[in-house]
Amino acid sequence: MEKALYPSKVMRISQGYNEGSHLDSFAIDEASSDTSKSPIYAPFTGVIKKIYVEDANEVWLESVDKVLYADGTIDYMTVLFAHADSIDGLFVGKKIMQKEAFYSEGVKGEATGNHCHIECGRGKFTENGWYKNKSGYWSINNGKKPEECFFLGSDVTVIDNYGYNFKREEIEVLEPEDTKEEVKEEAKEDKTPKLIFTSLKTDLYGIYLKEGEELYLK
Repeated sequence: MEKALYPSKVMRISQGYNEGSHLDSFAIDEASSDTSKSPIYAPFTGVIKKIYVEDANEVWLESVDKVLYADGTIDYMTVLFAHADSIDGLFVGKKIMQKEAFYSEGVKGEATGNHCHIECGRGKFTENGWYKNKSGYWSINNGKKPEECFFLGSDVTVIDNYGYNFKREEIEVLEPEDTKEEVKEEAKEDKTPKLIFTSLKTDLYGIYLKEGEELYLK
């Protein structure tokens, strides 16, 4: 099962959720390390469910299978991305592999400075993908806090997490198979008796020992 990963190699959140144009939503703006148009990576293996070019080149990506959320939830996930200047090559139904660079920061729509608007929703893509919230802004369906959704990959540099407590992905270190076998063999206790002498007749036998030598009988 894939872990949902934060979709940028650098975290510099320039606007948090439930403020400004993000009122009554869990949207964040990712501005990366500088003012350039940094790439955005797929947080999981997913399929594009909707593209809306009339506003900010919004793209909805839905996971192909259930994923592990940072808060322990196991479910499908849908993520909304916005503001890329160009979405050439993207289309509804296109499959995107986890960690694949498929989107970009930009200023398409009402945006100031290159960044990517990100919203995470629990579950599969539903209805038309978003709704107008009580503050008048369009928000993804079933919105969920990003720090409850995304793990920070080991390759993510954090400049500004906006005070949100994101969980780092734990990397499992696997031992080589031959090392495992050696450990298993060492752990085994050899309880098989070893034959050292067979008496040919009933008689009295003696063992001559030198000083310091030891004899064990089992």
